Amino acid sequence: MSKVIITAAITGSIHVPSMSPYLPITPQQIADEAVRVYEAGGAVAHIHVRNPETGQPSSDMELFREVVTKVKSRCNIVLCLSTGGGVGMTTAERVKGVTTFKPELASFNFGSINFGLFPIAEAVRKFKFPWEKPYLQGTEDFIFANTFKTLREFSQAFEENETKPELEIYDAGMINNVAFMLQRGYLKKPVYLQFVLGILGSMPASPSNLLYLFNSAREQIGDFVWSVCAAGRHQMPMCTMSLVMGGNARVGMEDSLYAGKGVLAKSNADQVEKIVRIARELSLEPATPDEARQILGLKGLNKVNW
Repeated sequence: MSKVIITAAITGSIHVPSMSPYLPITPQQIADEAVRVYEAGGAVAHIHVRNPETGQPSSDMELFREVVTKVKSRCNIVLCLSTGGGVGMTTAERVKGVTTFKPELASFNFGSINFGLFPIAEAVRKFKFPWEKPYLQGTEDFIFANTFKTLREFSQAFEENETKPELEIYDAGMINNVAFMLQRGYLKKPVYLQFVLGILGSMPASPSNLLYLFNSAREQIGDFVWSVCAAGRHQMPMCTMSLVMGGNARVGMEDSLYAGKGVLAKSNADQVEKIVRIARELSLEPATPDEARQILGLKGLNKVNW
């Protein structure tokens, strides 16, 4: 059987606590969810942190430290730390997780886009915390900035800390950015691409768009390892298409709060179990964390700084 890497993005910085009582907020909850993902067949957990009192996205390194140390003490899942951060965070805040913890894997957003969350505010009947509504509404005038200067600076930080970049590709132009940075020597092959679909401001989640991104990357980059994540109701269909096409899949409550139509996920593990079932129906087997390390060429858990 072919092995596929199943990632779960545990909490993210998109959804607000008012949208689901099951959204992990505290370091303990986030760590527990990462372990549940591992037990359900996930090889990678993508980590953001939040203020444990309010649920607001945070760049506090001590919160990250609490999560990663708790997870490492219980299982060997690969931890992919976020450098996407949350709305309003500086570049220095975003990359600090790489320079502080030297993780095996970290996200690396590969271009600038409008990142619109403001329609979500219209769907929430009652907000639990005062920060939530203005946080969402403020994205009507928000550019998620990833300039060529910051791409260079991020690339250097990844290289210096032996952290594998997971290149987040929201739009076709970002493939050009990858090819350019490879040409300049700031990235090394084989690259790991993750096609991110369905964010307002970038490419919609559709089979034709995924095929276009995949084929464009093949033409410009050559061989690469790849995965797919998609927002909301598109999560499972697009992840399934990725598996059919020979890619890997990312699920998790960062991307969708649901386990099925109208059914809130009570845990990230609900979504992992579902995509694992789908994979096995396709005669694919979920990779273990160590198999994922081999597929992605990671340095190993013994070389992280926690």
